[in-house]
Amino acid sequence: MQRKTLVSLAGGAAAVVAVGGIGTSLLSGTESTTALDHPTLKAKADGHEALSGTIVAARTQGKYHPLPWVGSEVSAVSCPDVKAVAGTKVTCTGESDGKKVSIPVTVVKASDSSVTWKFER
Repeated sequence: MQRKTLVSLAGGAAAVVAVGGIGTSLLSGTESTTALDHPTLKAKADGHEALSGTIVAARTQGKYHPLPWVGSEVSAVSCPDVKAVAGTKVTCTGESDGKKVSIPVTVVKASDSSVTWKFER
């Protein structure tokens, strides 16, 4: 009976760890896809459609520190407009623990209707 209980407890603990790991992975993702179907999301950069830097900054700040054990909290994030061309790189700035931080952003893929981009912690 004792052996069954130990096996059950070990299995339960393994399940909790697995679910926690999957949840952390989902919540801590740094990639985002944004539709370009609303005028407030769009901008122009070098003659190309672009994603407003305000949108990139807000989403980056919100996702930078989703859980206490993933990344550092960041505030006052600002980003330039992000050209809707795959491979485009820009640098956002923010503050963390009273220090300025640079946050690299890269466009993963782009179309006429959306931009998929990611940031680095």
